[in-house]
Amino acid sequence: MTARKVKQFLVIGAGRFGSSVATTLFELGHDVMVVDSREDVVQEISDSVTHAVQADSTSEAALKALGINDFDVVIVAIGHHMQASILTVILLKELGASYVVAKAQTELHGKVLHKLDVERVVFPERDMGNKVAHALISKNFIDLLELSPQYSVVEVMAPREMEGKTLQSLDLRARYDISVISLRRSDGITNISPGAEDLSNKGDIVVAVGNNAALKKMGWI
Repeated sequence: MTARKVKQFLVIGAGRFGSSVATTLFELGHDVMVVDSREDVVQEISDSVTHAVQADSTSEAALKALGINDFDVVIVAIGHHMQASILTVILLKELGASYVVAKAQTELHGKVLHKLDVERVVFPERDMGNKVAHALISKNFIDLLELSPQYSVVEVMAPREMEGKTLQSLDLRARYDISVISLRRSDGITNISPGAEDLSNKGDIVVAVGNNAALKKMGWI
C-alpha cells in the first residue's frame, strides 16, 4: 500500500472544538500545531499534538512567525470572540494561507467568513447533526471528519464483506481510492498504518480516508 502523505495542520484556538480536531488529526498521524492565547490551555494540550504555542492570532507578527505558508490547512477554531476570529482570518488570507477552515458561531458570522473567501466554514452544532443523521442511516457508521469538501476521514465498524480478508485482497485504494489508516481490534489494540497483509476481523473498527463519493459508494457515509 502506498505510504500516506502526512499533512501539516495549524489549529488556532484550543477550546472544545479546536482541541478535538487537533488531537484527532494528531492521532491519525498528521503534524499538528496548536495556537492559543491562554498559557494553561497550551500546557494542557501540548502532549497531545506535535507542537503547542502561546500566541495572539490577531497579531500579524505572531502569525508570520508561525510560518503560515508551511501548513496545508489552517483551522480557525476561536470560540465566542467573533471579532478575533474575523481578524485572524483576514490576516491569514493576507499572509497567503492556502486553505482556511473557520468555525462560525452564528449564521451572520458564517456569512462574513464566506465573504472573506474562507475555503470551509464549520458550524459545530449543525455538523454534529449531520453526524447523527449519518449514524441513523448507516449501521456501520461511527464518526466522520471532513478534511475538505471532497475528502473525509471515517470511522466505521468493519462491514461483513471485509471480515477475514487482508487489506491487499480488498485493494480498497486501487478500487475505490480509499486508504485504511488504522484498525482497532475488539480487544482495544490499535494497528496504526496497517500493512497489506493485515487482516480485517469481525468487530474491528476501521478508520479510513477517501473521496466522499467513494465512501458513499461503500455505504460508509
